This record gives sequence, C-alpha cells and structure tokens, in this order.
Amino acid sequence: MQWISLVALALIVPNIHAGMLLFACSQLVTERSDPLTAVLYFCAHNGTYKRVPIIANQYLETANAGMTVYYISLDNDKTTKVTAFKPGFRMLAGTAEQHKKDNEFVNLYRCYDKPNFQSNPMGVPATDTSDLPKKHCAGGIRVNTFFPTCWGGKNLDNPNSSEPHRIPCRRVEPEMPVEPSFAWAEDGSQPFVFSQGDPTGFGHHADYVFGWKGDSLQKAMDARCNFNCPQLKSQSQAAANRCSKQQTANLPGGMPVKY
Repeated sequence: MQWISLVALALIVPNIHAGMLLFACSQLVTERSDPLTAVLYFCAHNGTYKRVPIIANQYLETANAGMTVYYISLDNDKTTKVTAFKPGFRMLAGTAEQHKKDNEFVNLYRCYDKPNFQSNPMGVPATDTSDLPKKHCAGGIRVNTFFPTCWGGKNLDNPNSSEPHRIPCRRVEPEMPVEPSFAWAEDGSQPFVFSQGDPTGFGHHADYVFGWKGDSLQKAMDARCNFNCPQLKSQSQAAANRCSKQQTANLPGGMPVKY
C-alpha cells in the first residue's frame, strides 16, 4: 500500500452551509495531525503508471498543493457539544478492498468539465458520483472522503462510529488534474487506478491520526470558528509552504489491479 500525507490544507467549518476557515494546515501552528490516503495513478496503454499530482484547492491557490481537510461541527443551533479528539486518536474512513457500491456514504467524486474548478456547484449535485468518473474530466477530478462523526471517548484506535459522543466531522478533499496526455482506452473505460489496486474508486479510503496541540481544537470547536478564528495561532502562507515532505516512492508498488 502506498499512502500520501495530506500536508497542505486544514479548514474548520461550523456547518455545511456556512463559510470556511481558509488555513493551510501548517498555517495553523497548533495543527500537526496526519491524515493519509491512497495515491491515484494513470495507467497508460502500454501498462506503465504515472502518478497523478495533487493541486492546491480553489481559493487556496497560493498553497504548494496538498489536500484540503475540513473540520465541521454540523450543529446549526450551536447547542450540541462537539468533543475534540484525544492524543493517540486514530480513525479510518472507507475500505481499501471495496469495489462495488453499497449503502455507506464515504466517498464523493466530482468531475470538472472545464479548467479552474468549473463547474463547481455548492452541495451535492446529481452529477457527483461514489466511484471514479466514467468520462474525461478536462478540469480534473475531486474526491471527498467523509469520516464518522461519533466516538465513545475512550477507544483511540479506529473507534466504533455508532458510539455516542459527537466529534468534529472531518473530510479530506484532494484536487487532481487530468493532463491532456492521459488518453482514455478505445473502449471508453476510465484509465485511473488507486495505489491499492482499485480502478473503481469505491475503495478510496483515508486514515486520520490526531495531532493537534493541547486543547486548541476543542477551543475552536467551542467557539464555532468561521472564516476567522482568533483561538488558533497561525503563520503566513509562505512559512506554511516551507513545511513539506519529499515523496518516498515513485511506483504503485506492484499491487495487482482488481475489478
């Protein structure tokens, strides 16, 4: 399995319909969590693979690429206590071996028909899918992976999502460009595959390891931060861009493609 660390963007949002804090994760000095996800590759006609890069998200173009991470309270009336995670907390969203659609709502893909994230409607339009798009996306592909929103408060390793404590809703959102050289097969089948050998997209998944310092995330949740959050210490985007990690692998790792 090959993974990529989501190091560029972290946002805190009080509810899905409100605005967002546009901070890069390394702009938030107290945020050192480590979300991970599988890497997307383009499979050429000759069987070779090319890693699909990740670009900075819309309105965050000054960041040096990276996936967006959202923290959402999902509480419009601001009465429900949202409990921040404890040190050592981990949670997995999605199943790497999943190759068929089921009733679980984990991944949501968006196909951009034009450059510059167009079109990009708010909410969940009928054109969004739970698997990789089956058509050419000239402006790139976005995928949202949603984590569970409940926790028992004790089990730190992949806790049961049916437990009673409300926790921040997290979702990770990579934006991936589709290069003109990414030619589709003559039969029209889409040419992308995730690094665990999944060409469907149903198996996209993310692993979250909590890393916020002290009680900073709890303060942000209690304040229902929106756009601006004086409770969180930040630094410039230029300084944030210097926080990066070099790629450690170049190929899918020999994983077989499974349909």
